[in-house]
Amino acid sequence: MLAYHLRLAWLSVRRHPVLSALIVAGIALGVGLSTWALTVRHVLSRNPLPHKDETLLYVRMDAWDPAVDPPHTGGIPTQITYRDLRGIMESDLPLRQAGSYVSNLYVYPESPDVRPFRELVRLTWSDFFPMFEVPFRYGGPWDEAADARPEAVAVIGSEVNQTLFGGENSVGRTLRLRDREFTVVGVLDDWRPSIRVYDLTQNPTVPPEDIYIPFNWIEPMELQTSGNIDGWRSTDGETFAERIAASESVFIQMWVELADPGDRAAYQSFLDAYAADQKRLGRFQRPLDNRLTPIPELMEELEVVPEQAQAMAAASLLFLLVCALNLIGLFLGKFLARAPQVGVRRALGASRWNVFLEHLLEAELVGLAGGALGLGLAAGGLALLNRAMAEQLASDAYFRLDGTMLAAAVLLSLVAGLVAGLYPAWRICRVPPARHLKQA
Repeated sequence: MLAYHLRLAWLSVRRHPVLSALIVAGIALGVGLSTWALTVRHVLSRNPLPHKDETLLYVRMDAWDPAVDPPHTGGIPTQITYRDLRGIMESDLPLRQAGSYVSNLYVYPESPDVRPFRELVRLTWSDFFPMFEVPFRYGGPWDEAADARPEAVAVIGSEVNQTLFGGENSVGRTLRLRDREFTVVGVLDDWRPSIRVYDLTQNPTVPPEDIYIPFNWIEPMELQTSGNIDGWRSTDGETFAERIAASESVFIQMWVELADPGDRAAYQSFLDAYAADQKRLGRFQRPLDNRLTPIPELMEELEVVPEQAQAMAAASLLFLLVCALNLIGLFLGKFLARAPQVGVRRALGASRWNVFLEHLLEAELVGLAGGALGLGLAAGGLALLNRAMAEQLASDAYFRLDGTMLAAAVLLSLVAGLVAGLYPAWRICRVPPARHLKQA
């Protein structure tokens, strides 16, 4: 029976091609704009590690100037100081823990045919790689011993590997950062998370860094940060190590991964106890505020999805609703024009439900056709957006339709068809058959 009604609906669509095309175009415009805006929001809000929502936590501590509110969202600094990193890294509660920051260094290739170039280098710990599930093509991360010494080892990304070593397995090869030779121990596979969650203090849509070295090179190489940094008190010292050890500058992103969500309270107690000790030493003069924040909450707090994207998504859905409501008149005129034929069918035994279902299915068929065309419009709009933001995104397919967005587009098409066709289908099935027979 459903196949019969679908066939009647399709014949009706073909019977009025111009009117059907206008309705399809209206739905396509609404679905295309909505799918485009929702895809932008979906990509920016997508958590690449949803299975770690309860165990992977971002650490923040309020050691800011007691007289001045910190210049950050949420009332406390978004990063921590070097001295606090050293203190809390003493804990053995986390399964994994890693602080990190970036420094801009010159890379001197071993081949004289490749010119030196500047590259952002992330200083971090070996736990960083399994913590954020970083994929490797060759080799792997350095070990804990390399963290402690530190050893002159490096992990490089696929792009730098292509530049320096032609894309080959470069494990064991060397590259020079400033005046030190580093041995490659691992080469990353193509890694392009939708959001660079490990460092949300900067543009979260840029690609990950292409060079990683042990964090403890910070003092021997005197590596200043090239990321965001804030501070509220100058420090004295003859050496870099003395100055940074006493610094109140916040520039390090600190993450911990717990073995079990139940360990969160214990680690929170550890942070509070550490801060209380520091308070007795004259630091942490504001009320204690130490936070452990999972990725989704951190993304929301730091506004990874801009308000403009949120507003654009909401406005696009309203636009689709307006499009669907405006199409009610077209469907109503189209359906009522065939009232005599419907009257004859009703007189021959067709029920109101059958008439209603047939016309509603026609509206849904038109809605799906409009949705298919709208998907093409959305894909074209996303391609233009990727091209316009190519330098910032470093990808020609950053914003793209995935299974979730394809399903959303189909749902929006069906909803638009339902909104536009529900009342006209109800009207045509409610007209008395006798009136149709007289007209026929």
